[in-house]
Amino acid sequence: MIRDDDAPAKIRLYVDLPLGAGAVLEPSPAQCHYLLTVMRRRDGDGIALFNGRDGEWLARLELFERRRCRLNIELQSRPQRAEPGPALLFAPLKRIRQEFLIEKATELGVASLAPVLCRRSVVDRINRNRVVSIAIEAAEQSGRLTLPEVDQALPLAERLAARPNGQCLFVGDETGTGQPVADAFDEHGLGDLLIGPEGGFDPEELAELRAHEGVVPISLGPRTLRAETAALAALACWQALSVEDE
Repeated sequence: MIRDDDAPAKIRLYVDLPLGAGAVLEPSPAQCHYLLTVMRRRDGDGIALFNGRDGEWLARLELFERRRCRLNIELQSRPQRAEPGPALLFAPLKRIRQEFLIEKATELGVASLAPVLCRRSVVDRINRNRVVSIAIEAAEQSGRLTLPEVDQALPLAERLAARPNGQCLFVGDETGTGQPVADAFDEHGLGDLLIGPEGGFDPEELAELRAHEGVVPISLGPRTLRAETAALAALACWQALSVEDE
């Protein structure tokens, strides 16, 4: 059984394996190093596990051999449930700012992360594996039961063409003509979000966006925000209003 001082377990790990009572898993070498060396877990300590499908399970750490461990799954602590959130479409950023954005967007509940290549993008590619790794760490820390999907980077026109007709997309409009974000959410419901590059959208891109069915330009206030700040401000509004609707 899980000891009283293990509930809730302080350490959560994402594992891409089926979870169920009685299963025995061997974490990756990196996860073993994290548990044994970084977090100094001991034989018999409780660890929380999730895989995005089977809910959260409490497991018992078992040491064997040098620097190796097993996780013996004992019981489910939380059943799997839906965690609805928006897709965040964003222009790739320089590494440090992008990693901050991925981490915080995951904590704020995005359902998917979709890089969009714009004419004024400062970066024209992303390291998808690195993005997934950051999202996993953020999900472990924040208590999420799911991971956001991570899409490949696509040009703006292709990303818009791939969206279902009429599906609402709120676009951060740096020209100051957008609808206040709270008013837009109240009028149109909670849709997906698109934040452009640091230099703003090209005029032709703005025209293309405004002509696309379902696009709603929004304003995030009178100040000039960095791209990652704008994305997180919009996500915080989305989350706050979605909680009010529950």
